[in-house]
Amino acid sequence: MPKKFLIIRFSSIGDIIQCMTVVDGIKNHYPDAEIHWIARKDMSSFLAMDDRITKIWGFDRKAGFKGLWKQAKELKKEKFDYIYDAHSNIRSIVLKTVLVPRWKRWFGIGPKYTLRSKDRIKRILLFKFRIDQFPMPFRGMLSFRKPLIKWGINDFSINKIDWFFPEELKSKINSSVLHFNKDENQKLITLVPSAAWPMKRWPVGHWQKLVLNLPDYKFMILAGPDDLFCKEIEEVAPDRVLNLMGKTNLLESCYLVQKSQLVISGDTGFLHAADKFGIKALSLMGPTAFGFTSGQQIKTLEVDLKCRPCTKDGSGKCSQDIYQKCMVDITPEWVAKEALEIC
Repeated sequence: MPKKFLIIRFSSIGDIIQCMTVVDGIKNHYPDAEIHWIARKDMSSFLAMDDRITKIWGFDRKAGFKGLWKQAKELKKEKFDYIYDAHSNIRSIVLKTVLVPRWKRWFGIGPKYTLRSKDRIKRILLFKFRIDQFPMPFRGMLSFRKPLIKWGINDFSINKIDWFFPEELKSKINSSVLHFNKDENQKLITLVPSAAWPMKRWPVGHWQKLVLNLPDYKFMILAGPDDLFCKEIEEVAPDRVLNLMGKTNLLESCYLVQKSQLVISGDTGFLHAADKFGIKALSLMGPTAFGFTSGQQIKTLEVDLKCRPCTKDGSGKCSQDIYQKCMVDITPEWVAKEALEIC
């Protein structure tokens, strides 16, 4: 009988994409494995691009813990052989309580279980007392793989290239991009100016100067509907900037990343998508600690400051006289030079 796995990772985009690397390891060890994944419903759509995932369970936050408990009972009927809690939060604890109670784990009954620890004590030591116990640079993909070693899963070498995207999606996206970039000889760079927290965003003025410093290139912006500052970037060269702010969903954005020649981004989910797809990228790393990529095709640009890293996700306060000095000092000229060498 094929082994049956459940991966628990509800959010965020970047963490889910980095966690997707475990599918490679599972399939290397158990080629016939049946893999299920539970994620937040609003973040589960792009998991479908990996058709090795047998079933995606979307959790609706509006259903609350009552809905989660009900979904846990449905999951229990699947009789999983392996359960990997890659999130370690209150919701995953609820699932764990139903699917693999503590007493069963004590006696080795039921599914095999493993957990990706958040290392909360190490985080407190790092961000409060500047005592670093993490391997730096901290690469999320590697941290998601580590818990599976106890199951003998240690080969993550599969390089999947046949990602699944619906034909109607490809047709829609290709037509809009082809219409914008009619000259196939003119290179197109994908920009990801947004991020969940403002402190890890490269300054808008830097994005504007980057566009102006590369007059022979066209640019495509990927951003959400609330990222209105992207219009300021578009306005410096409207004939060369395709602003897709709020015009693409997660799966469509992933497809655009997968088709990119070069991606320039801060610590975002789409940077990690480029990492997963093997796409060339420039990573603009500032205050965050855990967003470093793994792929050799991605170059990290960063400045050496004693205050770095100061936060896990960019939600903290800047201690420097120059706000966001770690991002400000990554100059547009520097990024433009690196882009020219790559693309």
